[in-house]
Amino acid sequence: MIAKRVIFEGRVQGVGFRYATKQLAMGFDVCGWVKNLPEGTVEMQLMGEEEEVDEFIKEIVEESAMAHHIQNVYSEEISLLDDVKGFTISA
Repeated sequence: MIAKRVIFEGRVQGVGFRYATKQLAMGFDVCGWVKNLPEGTVEMQLMGEEEEVDEFIKEIVEESAMAHHIQNVYSEEISLLDDVKGFTISA
C-alpha cells in the first residue's frame, strides 16, 4: 500500500478536471481526494496498491479526456492517508 501526492499544472481548473478524475477513480481500487489550489493547479492525494495508483495516474495523464489540459505533473510518495474512504472532491 502506498500514497502519493500529485500536482497537475495546465488548464486544469474550470474544465471539469476534478469531476472527470472522480469518475475515473471508480474504475480503480484507490481512495483519496482531488481539489483546486489557489495558484490554478489541481492537487490529488490518493492511496492504494502501487500498481493501481500508478495505473490511475497514467490513465489521467495519458488517456483521459482531460489529458490534453495537463502541461506538467509532479508526483511524490507521501505517508498513508488517514480516515479516507472512497474518492472525493475536496473543497
